[in-house]
Amino acid sequence: MKKVLIAFDSRTGKTEKMAEGIAEGVRMAGHEAELKKITQIKDEAELQGYDAYIFGSPTYHRDMIGTMKTFLFLAQKGNLEGKVAGAFGSYTHSGDAPAIILDTMEHVFKMDVTNLGSFNLKEQLVGEAEGLRACQDYGKGVCEKLG
Repeated sequence: MKKVLIAFDSRTGKTEKMAEGIAEGVRMAGHEAELKKITQIKDEAELQGYDAYIFGSPTYHRDMIGTMKTFLFLAQKGNLEGKVAGAFGSYTHSGDAPAIILDTMEHVFKMDVTNLGSFNLKEQLVGEAEGLRACQDYGKGVCEKLG
């Protein structure tokens, strides 16, 4: 069983619900999921011991929220090179944040990103059965790289 860290922040609770659904998908795939708000992670040592990382942020003004930017600077010190990576977030109109996060994970951190790309979910779908299934599928899909 591999360990997956789902690190996220959420302004309205929608991205947090997505994180919970993704964690369910990771567990369905037979792996251990640990959810952490990025504001609770104080140093790069707390990022050690995981086989995959899925980072989540809502899109706010066509960008990730400020706490995610700060977290990514911390995560860069964590030596995540070669680890499996995914990114997700909720949005109302543009949904740009997850793609920016995944690009950082791939090109700056040199992580092994999921073939699924980044995952966006319109806020109105987060509480729906269809949205939950999509979150679970993303969690399972990221785990496919773990074997």
